[in-house]
Amino acid sequence: MTSTRHDWTQKEIEQLFQQPFNDLLFHAQSVHREHFDPNAVQMSSLLSIKTGACPEDCGYCPQSAKYNTELEREALMPLGEVLSAARAAKAKGASRFCMGAAWRNPNDRQLEQVGEMVSAVRDMGLETCVTLGMLEAHQAQRLRDVGLDYYNHNLDTSPDYYGEVITTRTYQDRLDTLSHVRDAGIHVCCGGIVGMGEAPSDRAELVQQLANLPQHPESVPINLLVQVAGTPLYGTEALDPFDFVRTIAVARITMPQSMVRLSAGRNDMSDELQALCFMAGANSIFYGDKLLTTDNPEAERDQKLFERLGLHLCADTRASGDVPTTKSDDKTCAA
Repeated sequence: MTSTRHDWTQKEIEQLFQQPFNDLLFHAQSVHREHFDPNAVQMSSLLSIKTGACPEDCGYCPQSAKYNTELEREALMPLGEVLSAARAAKAKGASRFCMGAAWRNPNDRQLEQVGEMVSAVRDMGLETCVTLGMLEAHQAQRLRDVGLDYYNHNLDTSPDYYGEVITTRTYQDRLDTLSHVRDAGIHVCCGGIVGMGEAPSDRAELVQQLANLPQHPESVPINLLVQVAGTPLYGTEALDPFDFVRTIAVARITMPQSMVRLSAGRNDMSDELQALCFMAGANSIFYGDKLLTTDNPEAERDQKLFERLGLHLCADTRASGDVPTTKSDDKTCAA
């Protein structure tokens, strides 16, 4: 059985990245099979509940108020509309419903409104996840009190490359929020974005940061940069697809019990590339035609791909202990 480690060196991780492609995939798939059903995929749905006008300067993000991306700004979505979207997501097989708001950090009044959404969505039998920006300790505890299962807060990239992408918050700010979330007893969803012009060593260092956290994130989203006109990273040289697959594989090897999520960028991925990602250990996806504000493959396309690959839906029930809510009924992701 693969041991869980929190002491990876960057050199060790770089050596994983440098393995021959077939050897790396075999290694990752072997680790994956120790902990998960190799043909099970957990499906989440992501809804932007408050869009645009964010004061941050994240170079990849069309929601930043600092860039002209022609994104229409929207106020916080009413509770009824959120619940309608959650019901539709559950009907299509999602077991987790994620809500994102373009804030630097929510105030307590905004947190109360989101808390009402979390409680109502959880009452529908769905796992809940939110991404709201930075949190203070008492805010994380408040979210735990209303039953939040997961909090998403990505590290984005390596500490060394971080300043090339974001200047309005520090790497330590992100680590502090993750600490508040863990201390409150909420499961952590934390990953990064690749294809932002970073060096291979930065991808290794990102994985090292994630794998050496006090607890591995229960969910690790690996995002491929979606280039949006008007953002500073628009026009960045595209990442070699095999390097993206390698990142999935190394994440699986170093965080063997985490759900590794194939996240942003899937709309531009071929079915064959996605299949390689599943072989490399990805076992979670976002479905729906939008991923916050960028395009995502339609649910029907995902269903057809699953049928071609012999994959089935599962529910990651570790967060709440609830009965799985996907169409696969009694199937979970565990091996």
